[in-house]
Order: sequence, then C-alpha cells, then structure tokens
Amino acid sequence: MAEEKTQGTGTATADVPGPNTVRVTFLPEGKTVEFEHGKLPYQEHGKPESILDVALNNGIFLDHACGGNCACTTCHVWVKEGADRLNEMDDDEADRLDMAADLQLSSRLGCQCVIEKPGTVVVEIPAWNRNYVSEGHGPGK
Repeated sequence: MAEEKTQGTGTATADVPGPNTVRVTFLPEGKTVEFEHGKLPYQEHGKPESILDVALNNGIFLDHACGGNCACTTCHVWVKEGADRLNEMDDDEADRLDMAADLQLSSRLGCQCVIEKPGTVVVEIPAWNRNYVSEGHGPGK
C-alpha cells in the first residue's frame, strides 16, 4: 500500500525515492504519498495510476463528478513538477480541458493524467476546487 510522507524542508540523500518508486505531492496541502510503480490498487475511477487514482488510494479528496470518465473538469489539476513522467494528453482530454476554470499550460485532468514512469510528480489542486470542498460540498457533507 502507499506510504504517506511529510514534506520536509531539508534535502537528505535517504529521502531519495527508490528506482521503481513514484512520489506524488499534492499542493497546497503538501501531502506526499509514495507507491511502487505498477502496483497501486485500482480504485475504479479514472485511468489506473492516474492522479485521481493515486488521490483516491490515499484519502486525498479530488472531486470527480463524472466518476473519472473525462466528461467534466472537476478533477482539474496543475502539474508543477514531473510532467515528463506522465502520459501525453489525448484529444478528448484537451477538448474537455478547454472548459476548465483557471486553465494553465500545466493543466491536466486528474482522471486522465497517468503516471507512466517512476519518480517525483507534484500537482496542485486549484483554489476553486479546494474552496468547493471547504464550503461543505465534499465527501461526507
């Protein structure tokens, strides 16, 4: 299962991920999770080992109103680091993203954004999505 880490300020060589380890940090919370590439249990929403799948596996709320089927933009994230470790955006995702709020060059849909290579990925959940949760619309509200 994935292992939760606390993001620190120092840089220690012991903190370097192993050769098949994926480390994903979700901003602005700074919650970092690690798992072995290819071994994350699939949570049935989005594509396997997508940013949405990683979030669901680790109790991180990332809205996904359409169930991760590339039919909405609620799982919109900004990729801050590690874009080279992700699959390329296909036409369906690009077309859907055109409707997203706060669109940036680093925007991806969490349900379609698949981690294809081990290493570090940092994503930020946009403020409008975080505010949606804090206003009582998230899970258990």
